[in-house]
Amino acid sequence: MRMTTPSDERDDEPEHDFGERSHLNPDGTPRIVERHLVVPPELAGLRLDHFVKTQISRLSRTKIQTIIETQLARADGQRPKAATIVAAGEHYVIRREARPEPPCPRTFAVVHEDARVRVIDKPAGLPVHASAKFYFNTLSRVLGERYPDEPELQICHRLDRETSGVLVCARDRDAAAFVKQAIADKTRATKQYLAIVHGQPPWDAETALATPLALATTGKLAGVKVLAGAGGLPAETRVIVTRRAGDRALVRCTLVTGRQHQIRVHLAHAGFPIVGDKLYAHGDEAFMAYCDDGLTAELAELFVLSRHALHAWKITLPHPDGGMIAAEAALPADLAALLA
Repeated sequence: MRMTTPSDERDDEPEHDFGERSHLNPDGTPRIVERHLVVPPELAGLRLDHFVKTQISRLSRTKIQTIIETQLARADGQRPKAATIVAAGEHYVIRREARPEPPCPRTFAVVHEDARVRVIDKPAGLPVHASAKFYFNTLSRVLGERYPDEPELQICHRLDRETSGVLVCARDRDAAAFVKQAIADKTRATKQYLAIVHGQPPWDAETALATPLALATTGKLAGVKVLAGAGGLPAETRVIVTRRAGDRALVRCTLVTGRQHQIRVHLAHAGFPIVGDKLYAHGDEAFMAYCDDGLTAELAELFVLSRHALHAWKITLPHPDGGMIAAEAALPADLAALLA
């Protein structure tokens, strides 16, 4: 039986690398981005362009045609046509030159480490996985660069790009399966967050916020915004105010369930939205303006903070070898400044 405890040691971190040149080779030429597509049995018989659409749904038909003509090949190097009928098991590769990516921090601290599990303190702004905008500037890439001799290293859960704090990584496949299952089972793992909210909530004792949640299915923000109200999935967040500062408060949030945007929606629905929350704090029009124009001076003043003030503070979960892990990450400086 092995008992593990929070690490008192943190790696000495260099100044943040914001990845402005992460898309370039050392000689300044663009790096090559590859995406591999393997045809599953249930999609055999489709035209190639239709198959690609199932794999990258956000692309228009015209864009897919261009990709097939200029970037896509079979794994053996053959260049197929858009009308080619695909067969099960066929392997296609899309190769393109890497594009500049939005800058973001690419360094992190380690708050717990043992032979099978590593818990890091993810900085705000660093996405966990690749997306349309981020490929090299992601935590998964940074982990691979920092630990090149750990091919089985896996991230075991997710944090939003703007959320900072503790994130658990497993160092072998069996440990990853164990940790992911423990986190999925909310009775075995506990995740606690710190949020700075507008207003002064009446939560001097721990209080349950239990409004059901559902992803919006209509309107401009369908598929993006989560709505609170009857008809949604059961959701519960336990909250308590731990500090008050003027017209803001620091709230400790303990997840009982783990729905998308759960803490952000529950706090906003209760009337105390998170500072800097572009989607839930200031109405749909402010969020749409941010999507269209970026963080203008007017929006920066409205939002107060360039990211939402949510921090994954502490996680407790069983260790694959027995005992418990309890790891935490201190409130980062940008959030602490809001309470000064």
